[in-house]
Amino acid sequence: MTVPPDVIRSDRSAFESDPFGYAALGWHRWGMVQISAGFPVDLEKGPSDDDLKSPVLWLLHAQAMSEAARSVIQSTPNFGMLPQDLQGISRCQYHAVALMLVGYSLEICLKAMLIIKKGIAGYQADEKKHSHHNLGKLADFIPDLSEKDKAILSGLTHFVKWAGRYPDPGTGKTNHAEDIFTLAEQHQISAKDLFNLAARVMGHSHEMLGSEE
Repeated sequence: MTVPPDVIRSDRSAFESDPFGYAALGWHRWGMVQISAGFPVDLEKGPSDDDLKSPVLWLLHAQAMSEAARSVIQSTPNFGMLPQDLQGISRCQYHAVALMLVGYSLEICLKAMLIIKKGIAGYQADEKKHSHHNLGKLADFIPDLSEKDKAILSGLTHFVKWAGRYPDPGTGKTNHAEDIFTLAEQHQISAKDLFNLAARVMGHSHEMLGSEE
């Protein structure tokens, strides 16, 4: 089978010339890996619903999101075009976006683990139950979560749902903004606490994969 050239390319210029097409090639490149391993995949036909529930795709996407979050956090944003008294506002919002990415990486990883745990058919049967961003509910199978861990997941849920995307939780939900400060104050959550939990949750996927062998 001939693999389309656009699927093979992975250099930066491929993104620059076709950002939408290149960024959507994840499944096709996964198909290439399967073909190389001797499994038949029809790249021209495209993926089925089952194909897109591959936990490999989900775990790799979680890793990509985690790397995006790391890049944002480690970078120094340039808000020099803003008035001095407004730059601090955007710096806070910049880190809200970073927390949104951390939260999304955990959400994707948790859903990948649910696919592993339930199997593709089992996950599809329960998919509506998991079609939300509540990290605490998605993580209820993770062992030994402390109250502080659960508070961190609750805090990240706010950033995934709204605080990383908008400055406003929505009409009638202004108390949600106060909830973030309450969680932070009650549990004294540091960045170290947050990233240690993220590493533990994502590390649990390796344990699950190991138990499947």
